[in-house]
Amino acid sequence: MLAVADTGPEIVVDDGAELTARIVEHRPGVAAGLAGVTEETTTGVARLRAMERAGALGFPIVAVNEANTKHFFDNRYGTGQSTLDGIIRATNILVAGKTFVVCGYGWCGRGLADRARGHGAHVIVVEVDALAALQAVMDGFRVAPIAEAAKQGDIFVTATGNKHVLRGEHFEVMKDGAVLANTGHFDVEVDIPALRDLSVSSMRARQHVERFDMADGRGLYLLAEGRLVNLAAAEGHPASVMDMSFANQALSAEYVAQNHSNLEARVYTVPKEIDDEIARLKLESMAFAIDELTDEQRRYMDTWDEGT
Repeated sequence: MLAVADTGPEIVVDDGAELTARIVEHRPGVAAGLAGVTEETTTGVARLRAMERAGALGFPIVAVNEANTKHFFDNRYGTGQSTLDGIIRATNILVAGKTFVVCGYGWCGRGLADRARGHGAHVIVVEVDALAALQAVMDGFRVAPIAEAAKQGDIFVTATGNKHVLRGEHFEVMKDGAVLANTGHFDVEVDIPALRDLSVSSMRARQHVERFDMADGRGLYLLAEGRLVNLAAAEGHPASVMDMSFANQALSAEYVAQNHSNLEARVYTVPKEIDDEIARLKLESMAFAIDELTDEQRRYMDTWDEGT
């Protein structure tokens, strides 16, 4: 919890809505005194929207993850790079030539699919959303149901925010040596209890790698106990992409502190002026410059009769 000032409003800076949910469930007195919450992750925003629909929110939320300067960069480039980093550090596997299955084609999944392809992998995307799947197809990836991909994949990574994406019927048909990893928010995307039930034995193959031996002699390798492989087996995102995420958190917390009395108890997006300012500052810090519209161009964009 962040106290904006010694006598100022109290604001929760959260990740995954875990602290917010526990405060609402177990500390109603604390919840009643909150000015608001800023939330970092895709999963957390989804949970907070569910709380809003259930009427469980008593304070405003700013969905930091929805800022363009957050999900376009942290989720896409940060998760994409750090997840591959975690897999390679844990296994020393050669990604080139492997069939790499990405479950979920949100911004995290997109970044991961791009980077796996850049390493020379044959990428299959698994999705339940037709629009996301269509985007994956147009981006040049093969799209298939998990039941089909499970038979072909060498490396599987979940990035959905949902549970039991990889489960018993999939483990039963996977190749010997298949690698299972998660880069979603919680350790439930791979059904680990089912994996243990199907195996006849297990052993620690190396740090962050557990081998599960199946009755037919196949071995499946689970990375980082099914937790976020980019954090457990690597170092997470580079600071040069996280700076924008944390700038969004800080400026959104300031926005809540200054405006909470006028905000309803619902989920808000980050104000555009904050998003735009962070993008401007990031470009400036990288020594890049952009153009500005001329007065003539502004007038043209503000009218409807010229050019028709």
